[in-house]
Formats: sequence, C-alpha cells, structure tokens
Amino acid sequence: MYFSFIRVKMSEKLKIKLSVANRVYPLTIDPAKEQGLRLASQQINTLIKKFEQNYSVRDKQDALAMCALQIASSKNQSSLNEETFINEIEESLSKMIDILENKE
Repeated sequence: MYFSFIRVKMSEKLKIKLSVANRVYPLTIDPAKEQGLRLASQQINTLIKKFEQNYSVRDKQDALAMCALQIASSKNQSSLNEETFINEIEESLSKMIDILENKE
C-alpha cells in the first residue's frame, strides 16, 4: 500500500464549503480548523432537525436562532462551571496553606 503525504505550509489556506440550514457557505480557512468547522456545521444541522421535529418551527431563521441560543448558553454554562471549579480549588488551596503555615 502506498501513501503520499502532502506538506501544507502554515500560510496556505484551504477552501471548503459548509452546508448550514440548507445553504452552502464557501470558506477559506486554516487547514487546522477544518475538522472543528465541519463538526460545528453538523451540530447545527442536527439541532435544526431536532427543533423542527419537536417544535412547530417552520422558519429556518427561527431554528437557527434557537440553535444559537442553545450553543451559546451551553458554552457560557461551561465557562461558569469552570470558573466556579477554579474558585473552589483556589479556596481549598488557600485553606491548606493557612493550615500548614499555622503548624509551623
């Protein structure tokens, strides 16, 4: 079996077409971003189908707005959860440092 590898310079861009809500969007991107964009496109299209099946959404714009809200709120919630987690760790470390300093 023969494999050929093509080296892509970091400055080279990749031209792709993504389909979102039955519309095709041509993009010029860094090759490293292709997989993430394709996954995002699939996620949006899956959410649109879900909203159309579960709710009486007839307009693609309404479905896209609902997708945007869900994705943005999920991202924001993840950030809030991470921030809370970091604050809890910092508080625990601070308490441990106080305990260790008081033992000396």
